[in-house]
Order: sequence, then structure tokens, then C-alpha cells
Amino acid sequence: MPLTRRIFLKNGAISLIGLSAMPSFLQRAIATTTNSGKKKMVVLFQRGAMDGLNVVVPFGERSYYQMRPSIAIPEPRRGGTEAAIDLDGFFGLHPSLQPLQPLFQKGQLAIVQAVGSPDPTRSHFDAQDFMESGTPGLKSTDDGWLNRTLQSSHEEKPSPFRAVAFGPYLPRTLQGTAPAIAIPDLKQFKMFGPQQTTEGGFEAMYAQTVDQALHGVGQETFEAIDQLKKIHPESYQPENNAQYPKNRFGQSLQEIAELFKADVGLEVAFLDSGGWDHHVNEGGVQGQLSNLLRDLGQGIAAFHQDMGDRMQDVVFVSMSEFGRTARENGNRGTDHGHANCMFVMGGNVKGGKVYTKWPGLSGAQLYEGRDLAVTTDYRTVLSEILTKHVGNKDLKAVFPGFSQPTTNYLNLIRT
Repeated sequence: MPLTRRIFLKNGAISLIGLSAMPSFLQRAIATTTNSGKKKMVVLFQRGAMDGLNVVVPFGERSYYQMRPSIAIPEPRRGGTEAAIDLDGFFGLHPSLQPLQPLFQKGQLAIVQAVGSPDPTRSHFDAQDFMESGTPGLKSTDDGWLNRTLQSSHEEKPSPFRAVAFGPYLPRTLQGTAPAIAIPDLKQFKMFGPQQTTEGGFEAMYAQTVDQALHGVGQETFEAIDQLKKIHPESYQPENNAQYPKNRFGQSLQEIAELFKADVGLEVAFLDSGGWDHHVNEGGVQGQLSNLLRDLGQGIAAFHQDMGDRMQDVVFVSMSEFGRTARENGNRGTDHGHANCMFVMGGNVKGGKVYTKWPGLSGAQLYEGRDLAVTTDYRTVLSEILTKHVGNKDLKAVFPGFSQPTTNYLNLIRT
């Protein structure tokens, strides 16, 4: 029986019949693409600077309503759907994020408020660059914090799918010496690297990344690796009745779940979400922000539902380059601000809580008289995830120049 007929897919995972009968070189080739039991991480970057104050609403802060007369989210109301969803008596979720409420109530989702980069820039380009490099204020950093995470846990024979960005290019976060690829569409499966575009699917990628000793052993090895291409994303069926939003964001989340289930060695997944820069007509309960949040909530909830028990090995974390001004502007929008919020889900997350050192929104409490102040460095959140979930102990290499004692952690991850 030819090799290509002995490899099949079952329940989203790649299985092989008669593995022990395969040549040793073939067993080694397949072994390089699996990572059973390893902790995994999904990073979402919301580009454009999300308005965290209308996402995680401080309805217990009177100043919030005074500064946002037309776009504020109303206080929670019993039976009301056009109001904030009460989380703890002070903070509430935007109503478009209703799909996340059950996750929060079950302790599977944590929220960090008043978090961000300490750098004061309000430039999208600089703020994104600083956040992705992990060195705020320093423009000379060559690589990203997520790539350095991979570098600090070196593997002799890493899977070519160890780090994947789901988009048309390799983001700043994943640029560096550790191999990483970008996949704009799993169905087309074209590979984009930091320096060049590689087409030809798995065979071309295999030639660059798999054990050099395996080169030249014959077309059958390429055929074995090429089976990974035959996951058939167009026919993938999410589990547990999960329903992803029908857009690029939902598609990326579904493809991440698919590759995790296929056990092809994916450890780090990165995806973008754009359109968060709302200077004009941001809206409140309805509007531009609400539409984006509806997709965000549906997508994150669907991913969690689709992954099921596998979420124990995965932590999902979101971030945006900075927040928005506390006051709405004259165009019923908000301008570039400072602190924002982050979502952390999965793994051993101690959810059901909004973690914050709340600075307040009165005049004297605002950063530079206009913005929510940053009281938690975003690197503190990421450091705790990397230490307690991923098991990375070399944080000085991941975040050079950032000294963060473990006593300053928010303790949002169980050890």
C-alpha cells in the first residue's frame, strides 16, 4: 500500500497506520512535527488602539459618564440588553461582548484594566513597534518579544509550524532568529517569511527547516510531510457546536484551532485585528466599536468552545498599542490615549476577576490630564504567562531591561 494511502485524518488529528513499520527516517520526519503536551500561546494584537474604557466599562466611576455624554455605555440594568454587563459591581463588559460573559462567570476568562506600555508615545507606528519588540522607548531592538521567547527555549529539531502568524506578513513580534512563518490563508497555504516569499507548500518549507540528515532520502518523505497540507480546512468542522464569525478574524481563529488539533507542532500563534482607531463616530452601545466587539466576542468564545478540554494547554492573550482619551472628542469619537485593557483566557487562568490597580478618572488622576493612567506594565502580564504557563524562566532575554519581580505579578495564573 503506498504511503499516501496509509496516512489519514481522524477527529482533526493526524494519525498513521503501521508507524512502527515505517523507515526510521520517516518516523523521525513525522516526529519533528508533533508537540503533544507542550503549553501553547495565542496572541491577538488589536491594531489601531482599542477604546478600553468602552470595552471594560468603569460604570462605578461617575467621571466616566461626565466625560462621555454621547458614547458612554449605560450602567447595567436588570433585564436590559442595551447596557453594560455587570462583572463585579464596578466594571462591566460592553453588551456586544455578551458571549464572553459565561467564560468570565465560570472563571475561564480574566481581564486586566489600566494596563499598557509605559512609553508616552501616541504614534500608532512607534507604539506598536515598542509593544511588539518588548522594549518600550527603544527603537534599536532587532527582534520581537515572542521570537525571543522561542529563542530562549531552543529546540534541536523544531517543527516548521512552531510559530505561525495568521496573516499576509510576519509581524514585528515574531521577527528574529527563531524560525517563524506567516500563513495568510490555510486553504491556499502560501508561506511568507520575514525576508522572502516561499511558495510550494510543505515541500519547500520542509527543505528549509527539517533535519538536514533527512535531505535527499526520496520523494516519499516529501509526500509524508505534504500530508499535513491535506487537513482540508475547507471541510473542517468545529467541535461542540462552536460557530466562528464569518470574517477573516473568525477564519484565523478557526485555523489556529485546526492546527492545534492536528498536532503539527504549533506552539505560538499570532493574529491581528484592525480597525480600532475611532476618532469619528465611535458609537456607544451601537456603532463602529460595537460591530468590532461583536466579532471579537463571538470569535474568542467560539475558539474556547471549539478547543474544549484542549484549552488547558493554551493561553489566549489580547493587547492593543494604547488606549483612547477619557473624554470623547467633538466628533463623537476618542483620540489617542494611554492605558487600555487585556483579556487572558485558558490554561490555568484565575478568571472571573478584573485585575487592576484602578487609577481613577478625575482630573488629577488622569495621565497628562487626558488619559487613563497605566498602572500595570503589559510586560508584567506577559511575564507571568510565560513563567507560569509556558515555563520560560529566561525573562531577561525576552524583555531586556525590564526588571519585574514575581511579587509584582497580578497572580492571574495558577502555578
